[in-house]
Amino acid sequence: MVEPVSGAGAPRKRRRRWPWILLILLIIIGIAVWRHQGASHAAFAPAPQAVGVAKAISGSMPVTIEALGTVTPEATVTVLPQLSGYLTEVAFSEGQTVTQGQFLAQIDPRPYLVQLEEYTAQKARDAAILAQARSDLSRYVTLQSQNSISAQQVADQKFLVAQDAATVQIDQANMDTAKLDIGYCHITAPVGGLVGLRLVDPGNYVTSSSTTGIAVITTMQPMTVIFAVPQTELGSVLARLQGGATLTASAYSSDDTTKIADGTLTALSNQVDTSTGTVNLRATFANTNNALFPNEFVNIHLLVDTLQNAVLVPAPAVQTGAPGAYVYVVNPDETVSVQTVTTGVTDGTNTVITKGLSAGETVVTDGVDRLADGMKVTIAGPAPTMGAKKHHRHQWSGQPPPAGP
Repeated sequence: MVEPVSGAGAPRKRRRRWPWILLILLIIIGIAVWRHQGASHAAFAPAPQAVGVAKAISGSMPVTIEALGTVTPEATVTVLPQLSGYLTEVAFSEGQTVTQGQFLAQIDPRPYLVQLEEYTAQKARDAAILAQARSDLSRYVTLQSQNSISAQQVADQKFLVAQDAATVQIDQANMDTAKLDIGYCHITAPVGGLVGLRLVDPGNYVTSSSTTGIAVITTMQPMTVIFAVPQTELGSVLARLQGGATLTASAYSSDDTTKIADGTLTALSNQVDTSTGTVNLRATFANTNNALFPNEFVNIHLLVDTLQNAVLVPAPAVQTGAPGAYVYVVNPDETVSVQTVTTGVTDGTNTVITKGLSAGETVVTDGVDRLADGMKVTIAGPAPTMGAKKHHRHQWSGQPPPAGP
């Protein structure tokens, strides 16, 4: 009997093993690819965005109107000579503060003193003539009672006495005029205030027709500021004034950074300027330190009202875009959501939210330009306190907030 060759069945057994080996290799390769893809996905997953946040609070918000104003003194007086003559003395210094009635300058009074002497002599002469006429009238009346003279002669004498009395009154008026002129030679300050640069020197001949004057006096205390507000803001101002409220006005420097003085609104123009759509208002300031200077430009902050229990958020938290104003609200799971809000007044630091947000909610104040709806965030440091000014502000430029991944 012939024995079977043992090597003939080996190739068949090896062919049966290859499918299983190939399947195992495919499974191992698949597992390796799956793990690699998972690792790659984890490597490219966006990291949480670090942001600054603040909580919306309930508080008060002043409603102010800001406008550019001009410092305007209550009185600016040009001291003019009221008669002609040589200026013999100037008693003030440039930039000096003077009081009402203080001596400023002297015009040579001698011509007017001579004129007063002349009028005084005329009055004495005319008074003597009047006395003689009255004496004659008294004698004529006695003679008439004795039928020694006619009634016509007595009547004529009465008219003569009246004429002489009028002449004496004219002389007295001339004397008073001369005395007034002598007083005008002694020039005093009509108002108290700050004297400007000297306009004329001693030795010059001044006249009553001069328009230059001797000096210009500007009142400094109190001082007023005239400023214009849009007619759209007029209603709220009128409502407060008609209710008897006193509106506070604060004057700030031209760069709107330094407060100069506090005052009150004292006057309102009676018509709107049709060319600008504004109405002029006047605020008065005590100006005890002379910080407000005439014709200076200042910024006025007029406090119209104060909102109580308003929802306030830092101004940088409020963004604008296609849906309007919105904020990013931080959710409990450390994601952010876009919340559309309705805003009210702002003071540049805080903004009033009238609708869409409640006090206590957390909003993003810094890093909003890198956020999207639903994105994970981390808080970068402690939340900023309300009232801290930020200069960063993001806008959509008309595009809606980006969708989450």
